[in-house]
Amino acid sequence: MERLELIEEMLKKNKKDVFLNYAAALEYRKIGEIAKSVDLLERIIELDKTYLGAYYQLGQLYEETDRVKKAIAVYRKGRVIAKEKKDEKALGELTESLLMLDEDFDGAW
Repeated sequence: MERLELIEEMLKKNKKDVFLNYAAALEYRKIGEIAKSVDLLERIIELDKTYLGAYYQLGQLYEETDRVKKAIAVYRKGRVIAKEKKDEKALGELTESLLMLDEDFDGAW
């Protein structure tokens, strides 16, 4: 059984498992099913607003699909949570993404 099939089987038993949804989103991204990946990442944020990886990945997908304003908004939300959680790695990644996209972003940590 392929990885995505296995993840989908596990998700049938627990649709709200954030980690499984995240794993599925990454797998769908790998095979080019961007819309499905975006849907899953948005769902993850609804299920757990503190799941930082979803913000970065969703922002990246928004960028790739020319939805820059949405990407900026997602990165900004993620930064707030990263600061609250004191997650320097996520904060750095989200900040770097904003620096590349948002000319109004001052880079303040």
